[in-house]
Order: sequence, then structure tokens, then C-alpha cells
Amino acid sequence: MDNGPPPLFLAPMAGVTDLAYRLLARECGADVTVTEFTAASGLTRRNAHSWLKVESDPRESPFIPQIFGGDIDEMVATVMLLQDRADVIDINFGCPAPKVCRNDAGAALLRDPDRVVAMVQACLEVAEVPITVKVRLGTGGGPNTALEVAKRLEAGIKRICVHGRTLRQRYSGTADWQQIREIVEAVDIPVIANGDVVDAATATACLEATGAAGLMIGRGAIGRPTIFHEIKRDLGWSSTPPPWDDDDAAVARLWCWNRYMELSEELYAPRFNKNLKRHAVSFTKGLPGASAMRVKLHQEGDQRALGMMVTHYLEELVRPNPIAA
Repeated sequence: MDNGPPPLFLAPMAGVTDLAYRLLARECGADVTVTEFTAASGLTRRNAHSWLKVESDPRESPFIPQIFGGDIDEMVATVMLLQDRADVIDINFGCPAPKVCRNDAGAALLRDPDRVVAMVQACLEVAEVPITVKVRLGTGGGPNTALEVAKRLEAGIKRICVHGRTLRQRYSGTADWQQIREIVEAVDIPVIANGDVVDAATATACLEATGAAGLMIGRGAIGRPTIFHEIKRDLGWSSTPPPWDDDDAAVARLWCWNRYMELSEELYAPRFNKNLKRHAVSFTKGLPGASAMRVKLHQEGDQRALGMMVTHYLEELVRPNPIAA
């Protein structure tokens, strides 16, 4: 590995990391992006909605679709279907969603390391592209198994990303960076740390605590894709100026929203962008009048009108307040 700054990954997030948002994150400084996690069952059955999740674009390189499932044969078939378009395929053992775990997929599989290893090895046998893995520490219902899984898989996979929480924790509590460090010290492949990185200070603290080869940012990047540029700027990792006025957070947010709308129009029109309303809520969260704005967003059914509603709202925040007489 070179001695450059550690790479920053945009975490795969259902309902968030659509192609337009991934391209936006790249323009904002993310080094690596990953698709929304996609069910192997949907892909092998040629479900149109599932295949839309693994669309890419020449501007996204490397292209990394993330897949999940509980059936080894389906996972193997999915790897074979995707590898003509993917640069890397990521396998999810980290999702805590009940509907996923009930089907014995995602983080639920961490209760059975033998099954995790068997699934990954079966995928590796047919893969013509590198395989990576994302895990949590364990299920939280017994001993954590991520360390064992990492040690048993390191001979075949390209890297492993570890979210420092258990399945039972979901997104509560604090990420356990020390357990990520134990995995970093136990294996020779790159380990990417995930959990509680929200700015330059926490990025530095996480890297120091874990010794990880890179950072994956999830919730900290929802509605705030500028986080990648901000971390690189504040830590001196990059001197590349952003395409917005770097001194004004409101201007940056407006630029990002308008750019997301441009990308959505380019990539999806005339189709419906299923994630647009969620992103609209995220981009306005915590701002003055956001609660009233959310009510209006949920009432608006026309996507272009919804997009312009957010643009006008953010423009009002950018305009300087008139000086009182």
C-alpha cells in the first residue's frame, strides 16, 4: 500500500446510496462508493427493481455492488451475474434490519462463522473479480465472531470493513473501535473502520484508535456529502478546492442539492427516483423551519416540484439577512 492518505468510503445504505448520490459523493471527495445492498434473490430472479440498484456509470470507478442473502447457491449465481460489470463485489454480513435477519442473511449470519466462511469461499471459487466483505462485530447474542471470520477469510478476500457495533446494538451506543483494532492487528489484509466518524476530529480519533487502512462513513454522510471534502481539507489530505464556496456551509449544501437534482434528472428521467423524498428530508434536517418544510415535502407528489421546493428553501438560507433600519 502507498503512503497517501487513508481512503474514505461512502457506506452502502438502503434508500440512500443510489447512483446519483454516489456520484455526488465522489464529486465531494469520497474515494470509494458502494451500491445500496441488493438481495441476491432479486437479482437471480431478474427483478427489475433489484437490477436498478446495481446500475453504474463510467464516472464511478471502481464500481462495487453489495449483495446479501442466506442461500449460498443464490449468492454464487449473483456473483456470476454481476462480475461482467463489477470491479469488486462486496458481501454484506452487517445489515441489522429485522426483515433481512429473519431470512438468515446480513448480520444474522455472524452467529455461524462456518456458514459465513462457506458462503464467501463458494463465491470466491467462481469470482473473476475481487471479493470484499462487510461485517459487524457479531450478533450481540453471544461471543463476537468478526475476528474469527476475518482471520479465516483473509487468504481469499481483498479487504474487510468492520462496523464497530453488534447486530443487537443496531445504531445505538458507541462504536467499539478497540475491537476493530484487534482485527487490524490480527490480519494482513486492509481493514476499513466504520462507525461514529462524523468529522475530521472523529476521523483522526478513529484512525488512531483502530490503525485501520481507511474509513467508511455512513450516517454522517446522509444529507451531508460535503463531509468527505471537509475531512480531507481539515486534515490537510487534499488542497483541491470544492465546486462550491468553501467558506459557507449553506452555499455548499445548496450546491450539493442542486447537483443531486441534476444527476437524478440525467440518470433517472423520466423514471421515478424512489430516494428523492428521503434525501430532501435529509438535506433540510436541523435547519430553521425544517419541521414545517418536512410536512410540505410529504404532501408533494411531483418530483420536480419537490426538488424545486428544497432548492428555494435552501436559497432563502443562503441569502444574507437584510440589515435592519
